[in-house]
Amino acid sequence: MTSTEAAAIALQDHAALWSVGEIRAFDVVHAACDALVAGLDTPGLRILAACTRAEADYDVHELLPEALDELGLTFYPATSDAGREHAARALARRMLAGELTPRELTSRMHQRFGHELPLTERLAELDDEYDVLEYDNGTVDQVDAEVTAEARRLAAHPHVRAGQIADPW
Repeated sequence: MTSTEAAAIALQDHAALWSVGEIRAFDVVHAACDALVAGLDTPGLRILAACTRAEADYDVHELLPEALDELGLTFYPATSDAGREHAARALARRMLAGELTPRELTSRMHQRFGHELPLTERLAELDDEYDVLEYDNGTVDQVDAEVTAEARRLAAHPHVRAGQIADPW
């Protein structure tokens, strides 16, 4: 994977996580800056990357859809199942990268999506399992291993493929 592909994936993930309230708007601006440094460059991406912390909360919702579109990426509305699923996959990738523990992943999935999103149902169930470990014969290590396997399954879904990023010029 090239650095531009990795930057596009990171930007798409940040957009999905922001749309479900998992990260702040300025985190999206930071991902836009990283995308520029990696070699992605469109007018909308430059404008998004130029937002200050103070402007981000007000401007990202208007600037992000255009910046993603220019790159051939998708903006998911917060209420769309596809957006929620992409956010879930992004959280799984964050856990696999060491940014979250397995317990934190299940807790966030359960809080964000409950038992209503079929894609994350098993992780919500595993969050419940963490809660009853003291009454059960299971161990934290066993549940962690199941969470990790489930995160790998979610993260394995294709997200941005070579050639999907639009040529901005």
